[in-house]
Amino acid sequence: MSVQPPPLAVLVKGWPRLSETFIAQELVALEEAGQSFEIWSLRHPTDVKRHPLHHRLQARVRYLPEYLYQEPDRIWAARATARALPGYAEAYRIWRADLRRDPSHNRIRRFGQACVLAAEMPAEVLGLYAHFLHTPSSVARYAAIMRDLPWSFSAHAKDIWTSPEWELREKLSHRHHGAHFGATCTGFGARHLQDLAEGTPVDLIYHGLDLARFPQPPKRQWRKADDPLQLMSVGRLVEKKGFDRLIDALALLPQDLDWHWTHIGGGGLGDLLQDMAQDAGIAQRITWRGACDQPEVIEAMRRSDLFVLPSRVAADGDRDGLPNVLMEAASQLLPILSTPVSAIPEFIDSGTHGLLSDDDPAALARSITQLAQEPQMAALMAEAALDRLRRDFGMDPGIAQLVDRLRAMQHPGS
Repeated sequence: MSVQPPPLAVLVKGWPRLSETFIAQELVALEEAGQSFEIWSLRHPTDVKRHPLHHRLQARVRYLPEYLYQEPDRIWAARATARALPGYAEAYRIWRADLRRDPSHNRIRRFGQACVLAAEMPAEVLGLYAHFLHTPSSVARYAAIMRDLPWSFSAHAKDIWTSPEWELREKLSHRHHGAHFGATCTGFGARHLQDLAEGTPVDLIYHGLDLARFPQPPKRQWRKADDPLQLMSVGRLVEKKGFDRLIDALALLPQDLDWHWTHIGGGGLGDLLQDMAQDAGIAQRITWRGACDQPEVIEAMRRSDLFVLPSRVAADGDRDGLPNVLMEAASQLLPILSTPVSAIPEFIDSGTHGLLSDDDPAALARSITQLAQEPQMAALMAEAALDRLRRDFGMDPGIAQLVDRLRAMQHPGS
């Protein structure tokens, strides 16, 4: 018996990715809500491990040419097919206008990938949905124009804050073949995109957390004053996560405070940060675990005393949205120290659900010291964060809203 091809094509940067658990969580939930789709990935996986979530997904995963020179026969065959499509000339015109403003190899690669996508998508596809508003949405937009289909997006953080304004405005304008709808995971980002939009509705849809995937929080024995303070962080080793300033802060902690910091995550700044720790004389108090799957992350959270994420705005404007790891920490009753960057205050009211510090090393050090000296205060804030997570940041409402939007896109007027 033949299987009916799915009516939705989902574009992602790479599949699977350990750092993008929020995407895996959403796609599994969409599938379980009855939305059928295929995943089209711009890149092949580089992570050795996978989260259990990745194994739950039933959708077929297809990979576009990561670099055009690697699959020339596929590219040229797709280009020939795409040129016969009804919207190819318009897509080519729009791409050429984009290329004049962004004359990059990446822009050329996007159009080649779009030709492959437009040529190889099943005829039954009724719409496209892209995770991230930069490269994946460019590929989706060009391919959608070629096939005369609607497209939509979910925006997150870097894609909002580092994309040029002209490109955001056109992707949010129906006059320029912009998206049918958009979603983003923070009120901070939603307001920015809504201000730029011309015809494209942009919904605030928090990722939330599927608490059914997480164990009940441990019965914590709150740290006594003379116990070692177990700090941990989860995040890529990139500028916007602020781990350089955290290392400087750790070096400023009082001599009589016994502490250890565990970091989980990969990233390009690993060698630089380890050298910083060595120069500061604190390397022996740090464990770099690298990339871990979610069960390993949760187990580490259950053994820790304080979760620290010193997010900041990077030099190129990149910044976090509302990192899911904060909600994961809250799910395990782990006290949180972070910064008031972007949408983090949408989850954490400083002094109620955790502490939000300036990202200056001295300020971070003072906040760590305060939480170490006042474990009962930390415990009360952790309880409040868990209560808020359960009350306001469940996953189901957002998934229901997204399903409605996707169905309306695929079946206009129904």
